[in-house]
Amino acid sequence: MRGMALWLGMGWLGMMAEPVWAWAWAASGDGGSGQALRQGNEADTWDLEAIYPTPQAWAEAYRAFDARLSQVTAFSGKLGRDASTLLDFLEQYEAVSKELDRLVSYASMRSDEDTRRAADQRRLQEASQLATKAMAALSFVYPEIQALGKDAIEAFVAQKEGLKPFGFLLEEILRMKPHTLKQDQEQLLAMAGQLGEAPAAIYRVLTNAELPWPEVTLPDGQRLLLDQAGYAKGRALPDRASRKLVFDHFWGLWQGYSKTLGTALYQQMQRDSFFARARHYDSALAAALYPNNIPEGVYHALLKAANAHLGTLHRYFRLRQRLLGLEDLAYYDVYPPLVPGERHFTIQEAKKLVLQAVQPLGETYQHAIRQGFEQRWMDVYPRTGKRSGAYMNGGVYDVHPFVLMNYQDDYESVSTMAHEWGHAMHSYLANGAQRYVNAQYPIFLAEIASTFNEALLLRAMLDQSHNDDDRLFYLGNALEQLRGTFFRQTMFAEFEYKAHQAIEQGAGYTGEDFTKLYAELVRRYHGEAQGVMHIDERYTVEWAYIPHFYSAYYVYQYATSVAAASLLAEEVLEQRQGAVERYLRLLRAGGSANPYELLKKAGVDLAEAAPYEALMRRMESIMDQMEAILAKRQAAP
Repeated sequence: MRGMALWLGMGWLGMMAEPVWAWAWAASGDGGSGQALRQGNEADTWDLEAIYPTPQAWAEAYRAFDARLSQVTAFSGKLGRDASTLLDFLEQYEAVSKELDRLVSYASMRSDEDTRRAADQRRLQEASQLATKAMAALSFVYPEIQALGKDAIEAFVAQKEGLKPFGFLLEEILRMKPHTLKQDQEQLLAMAGQLGEAPAAIYRVLTNAELPWPEVTLPDGQRLLLDQAGYAKGRALPDRASRKLVFDHFWGLWQGYSKTLGTALYQQMQRDSFFARARHYDSALAAALYPNNIPEGVYHALLKAANAHLGTLHRYFRLRQRLLGLEDLAYYDVYPPLVPGERHFTIQEAKKLVLQAVQPLGETYQHAIRQGFEQRWMDVYPRTGKRSGAYMNGGVYDVHPFVLMNYQDDYESVSTMAHEWGHAMHSYLANGAQRYVNAQYPIFLAEIASTFNEALLLRAMLDQSHNDDDRLFYLGNALEQLRGTFFRQTMFAEFEYKAHQAIEQGAGYTGEDFTKLYAELVRRYHGEAQGVMHIDERYTVEWAYIPHFYSAYYVYQYATSVAAASLLAEEVLEQRQGAVERYLRLLRAGGSANPYELLKKAGVDLAEAAPYEALMRRMESIMDQMEAILAKRQAAP
């Protein structure tokens, strides 16, 4: 997936989210080696000196952090003394959290500039260890505040005006009481955090460093190394025989490691179940949703909506078959562009397009993006050693958001830039409207702003398209993004839900079992029984390729977010009264309240059918427009 806010501030510390090394991996964007490298100039790189002027300054802050942390941990056993003591603690707690976000963000982004630099890799490791240390040291916070109870906390807040900004944090800590352990138990779980990452670490090393990627000779004589970047290139080739060759060899490799990867994924799901049971949750799903107060009904509504609208997905695949001129459709026909031809956009043209696209959100919104373009908030081009993909880091509260791109002068890069600047504006507006403790929003909200901007970009591109070829290209691109973001991610969500359920009920699960489950889902979603698409048995090992399964119940939020964004964008583009302000109010709210309730106030209830119906209307409308163009061409003399 594209990316998201990498660091969630007090989300990781105050809400007991996953440790930063897990996020850094789970949040990685698309892309791979094999990108066209470009040196660019200083104006095309981000300015990390705005965070720390030199690496030495970071090192000094790192060394000073222990003393700051000790000042906070000195409050252990004293939080119930009086309202003034609680306020003093929370202000220092907030400050140390903010500084840790700063330390980790700088280390992460410095590392991503050039992953070959050993000093930067060590710095990132040191930052991750510091985060683990802080989580363990502050394990007293939840149990101690919860022991005070609701009445005492409310009395303190009434006595001390300065406690009011911490009201939501305190409410959330109290809400977590049924799932918070005694202090020594919390400390033990915090210390065990890195051990629990073993299955994911094994997966990453095996799939990124040790798999013996095959090399194939394509029918035109070109040789292609099928690492993950080569596969991404090969699956989109215009020649069908080449695509089949790529699929056969790539998935054949993964089949050879399905036993090992099945063991890793089984252990990951056992890990999820263990931590859920340790915290007295009924299931890993409950453990994933409860910390952000997301009703389980949202997850079930998503699965229900996707399955109810598989006809829309199947219509898309039949349109794809028609556009590609195929007699039948196979799984290796999903990725080539619907409309051939390249559209080239310089970075300056891309910036102009993004600014035009967001005009409906007002001059203030545009001005902030323009400021970011001019003041080096973005690292633009791919370079040797630079991390691939794209993401936004909004964790440096006192500075500004940072965007990493690997811009390639194509439309996908323009769309990616609109996406990431949606994230950036979410953080910019939240940080500007909220103090740090309430600014950092959860993943549940994070992808809304990004996919909202994609909808605005499509409208802008269609408004300025001069011919039907261009319109088909942009419509097809948007349609494929919606397929991948909604239906594909929901299929993943259903896979992990069913696998977790079986394992939690005591079933053993091997690579063969994962493959059998995935085969049933991928065939149902892709309409094999309806004659829409044939799925070769060899390709049903695809589950082994998906890294997001090592971050429990993560992917569903991409699908719910694009549904929410579709409804919000529909209202804005149709100029419904108050729609723009409702949307911007949602962004400015950050993490100041229950995210599900914040979204409901903006007019979107993800436990109901309306946002999913809006997304289906959007997909159906795009296909209507594409089919109208095709009909006009067919009728032309």
